[in-house]
Amino acid sequence: MAFESISAFLQMGTHGLYVWSTYGISALALVGLFFSTRHHNKLLKKQFKKRYQREQSR
Repeated sequence: MAFESISAFLQMGTHGLYVWSTYGISALALVGLFFSTRHHNKLLKKQFKKRYQREQSR
């Protein structure tokens, strides 16, 4: 096993803070991208629906 304990795994020598903060920032970016994409997708659907209804009423 590469690490002797869970504590040693979390600390990763002296690089633990860098490694785990990088994972955290990456996870936050992915979650933010997911919700941003969902929001923009909903807006586009509303715009297309309005445009379709407007064209059908002509």
